[in-house]
Order: sequence, then structure tokens, then C-alpha cells
Amino acid sequence: MIDAAALRTRLADVRARIARAAGRAGRDPASIRLVAVSKTFPAEFVRAAAEAGQIDFGENKVQEALLKMDQTADLAIRWHLVGHLQSNKARKAGRFDLVHSVDDAGLLARLDEAAHAAGRRMDLLVQVDLAGEPTKHGAREEELAPIFAAAGAARAARIVGLMLLPPEVDDADAARSYFQGLRAVRDRLLARGVDASMLNELSMGMSHDFEVAVEEGATLIRVGTAIFGSRTSV
Repeated sequence: MIDAAALRTRLADVRARIARAAGRAGRDPASIRLVAVSKTFPAEFVRAAAEAGQIDFGENKVQEALLKMDQTADLAIRWHLVGHLQSNKARKAGRFDLVHSVDDAGLLARLDEAAHAAGRRMDLLVQVDLAGEPTKHGAREEELAPIFAAAGAARAARIVGLMLLPPEVDDADAARSYFQGLRAVRDRLLARGVDASMLNELSMGMSHDFEVAVEEGATLIRVGTAIFGSRTSV
């Protein structure tokens, strides 16, 4: 059962925290996009958040997301795929507005094909691996060049920035060095001549550390539990 009033209160609180963190960093809160991660929550939760003004929603699994897209087709919202995407499932991902988890040139090509077949544009983020954790995905910095090179041949998809999943930490401030690291990767790519239009976005920060991420330059933050409440499944 959904408590829409509690959801609206949590959403307002997250927005206020974003604004305060942006203020501490001398940033415009409007430059930060909140992605409400609705994975495992039914479409009624998406609808309640949308009624409270939320526009961007994130999902981890393609099939779950497609069902919710159909159930909320009347809403003017945007869908983000924030979880890992296997190449063999890329064809089904053509309806997403933004995919956060591109980590090789082959996946980029398949997503471009899917978006082209769907007759729409798709924005992509390159997931960067700064910690070398074997349980997480992402491209190491030395593996980024061929991904950006492949983007030049894309017809319907375009790279617009970078994404990071830092190691899980108890203290949010312990993630700060990883957020700083992603920003440094972005700056090095710019210095090497990567087109600035491919590096506008930094997707980093979740429910437990998004304020630190905002302080360090995040333009997209992915917040689920702090908006929708605790999950009973993943």
C-alpha cells in the first residue's frame, strides 16, 4: 500500500537537501537532475512521485521498466536505465531516454541500433570503474578511448557524460575521493580532445551519499530509498 503523502514529504526533503548541498558548493540547484530510482516499486509509486513533480525515473532491469513504461504512458516522464545491461538485452532497451551503464563499444553500438529501430534519440553515460571491484562493472580509464571513438559512428545514440558506482562505505564522506576522481577523469578526457558535448553529465551519488556527490559536481543523482522507502526485494 502506498502512502502518497509520506512519499511527497520524502521527495521534498531530498530536493531540499540537494539545494543545501548545492549552496555549500556555490552551485545552482537547477543544474542537478534528480533520478528517482523506482526499481522493485510498482507503477503507482511512480505515478505518485510524478504527481509531486518528479520527471526522471531510474530502473535496474529492462523488463520491469518496460512494464512500468506501459502502465505510465500517459505521464510526461523520462526513463533512465541505471543498472548493468547485458549486450544481448540491448535490443529491448530502445525505449529508455538515458542509459547510465555503457562500458564497452559493442554495447554502445547495440544501443544505438535499438534506438534507431525505435525511431528515437537516446543519451548514454559511460560507466567508469575507479575502484577495480570484481563485483561491479565499468570501464577503466585506459579503456575509455575506443568507447568514445565508437560514438562517432552512432546514428541515434550519443554519449553525454560519465557515471560512477563507488565502493559501498558507511561514511558518505569516504566516497568523496571517488567523486573527485570521476571529475578528474572528465577533465583529462577534455584535455585529450574529447568533445565537451560528450562530457556534460556526471552521474554519481545515491541515497546515502548524494549530498557529497552534489558538492563534488554531480549533475545526475540516483536516489531510491530516500524517496520511495525501504525495499523488501532487489
